[in-house]
Amino acid sequence: MSKYNVAIGLEMHCEISETNSKVFSRAQNAYTDETNVFVAPLDMAFPGTLPVLNKECVRLSLMMSEILNCRIPEYLAFERKNYYYPDLPKGYQITQNTKPIPIGMDGYIDIEREDGSTFRVGIDNIHLEEDSASMTHLYDTSEINYNRSGVPLLELVTTPCLHSADDAVTFLEYMRAIYQYCKISEADSKKGQVRCDVNVSISENDTLGTKVEMKNVNSFSGVREAINYEISRQSELKDAGRYAEVEQETRRFDEETGTTKRMRSKVDAIDYKYFVEPNIPKYRITEDLLAEIRKSIPELPYERKSKYMEKYGLSANDARILIKDIHTADYFEECLNLGIDAKVAANWINGNILGYVYKNEQDIADIYLTPSRLKVITEAVKSGKISSKQAKELFALTLERQEEPENIMKNEGMNQISDASSLQAIIVGILDENTSQIEQYKNGKTNMFDYFVGQVMKSTRGQANPVIVKEILTSELNKR
Repeated sequence: MSKYNVAIGLEMHCEISETNSKVFSRAQNAYTDETNVFVAPLDMAFPGTLPVLNKECVRLSLMMSEILNCRIPEYLAFERKNYYYPDLPKGYQITQNTKPIPIGMDGYIDIEREDGSTFRVGIDNIHLEEDSASMTHLYDTSEINYNRSGVPLLELVTTPCLHSADDAVTFLEYMRAIYQYCKISEADSKKGQVRCDVNVSISENDTLGTKVEMKNVNSFSGVREAINYEISRQSELKDAGRYAEVEQETRRFDEETGTTKRMRSKVDAIDYKYFVEPNIPKYRITEDLLAEIRKSIPELPYERKSKYMEKYGLSANDARILIKDIHTADYFEECLNLGIDAKVAANWINGNILGYVYKNEQDIADIYLTPSRLKVITEAVKSGKISSKQAKELFALTLERQEEPENIMKNEGMNQISDASSLQAIIVGILDENTSQIEQYKNGKTNMFDYFVGQVMKSTRGQANPVIVKEILTSELNKR
């Protein structure tokens, strides 16, 4: 916790991945490891090519503006941002600045922390633009891939209203979830679909200090580390009485060292010489269009969380974990549709399944244990066919062998022993062989009860019904 006032602003760049073509060309909008295959002449800035606006990109952008409570312009227009870099073949980027108004301005969104408290994030603006090509810098050369050139990109700019790295990451994670729930973007950082610029300043009062920008942080964990490091770096300068040495500069985050490193000074803003894009006419945004978009907004993460708590009686923590990722939430909903009890499904997902997913770095949508296979396991426990302990073993074997759980139960002889007479005979035999332990139990060493239960489970290879075992064991001990 810094003793100084910390102000953090974020610029979140998220590719719109859920359209068939790019924002201004007919080239396919898709991710591939092959280079330079999804490219049209326009993306390469060949002479004689003209941009054509993708209306679906506009619709999805307006949806985000509505969700973020933004002020939306009457007319949509684009501008040219002029600068030279090898990944920008035209020498300019088609984007939106503040004049004319971008697709959304002056919005806000309320975010929930894990402890249940909330904070509001101010949205300065959100605008639609084209992405640049991607570059790979090698030892003595650089490679360029134009697949990303012209991919639709939404840039969301917050006000400097955040005050901690944890709040910044909580906001980013929720925004990623919204992009996924609304089918705007996969928002997969591994595919380069989400990137962040981070601005940090510190001061002794409520005024803003000298802003330092960190460009293109590629992961949320990196955002957290970069912010915390920068707060510490600037605080040390201030503590040493050298606060004037904190320059307004651009830095980069080094993932290997967890530090930020100077790139260039940023005393004066770069003059991009914005002017209106002459080849794209103004697009009027009608109230009918906005009304249609509002109706199409799906159930958002916090709405699902409330439903899971109110309708299904889940705890706030369980519901929060389930909604964090769209694939996890969809997996849970499919479990409900199959008739699995909500709390049973939540316990399995938030415990065993997500544990397996994180350990193996997989997506829950891709694992072998589908909701229908999970239902086989939960129904076997519910009917008393197998014990809870056996269910965990069956879960592990199903994923390990990639076999149907029914076949594993049959081949491994997984049948819970629930016959009272059979269990009584086993329990009596164990008690007869453990007279000294019975004496200890009678003398107040009550934990010996668990010892007897363990012996029964060992004798039956974990197949004994634990509820019936405890009932019979209590009765037999009372007789002695």
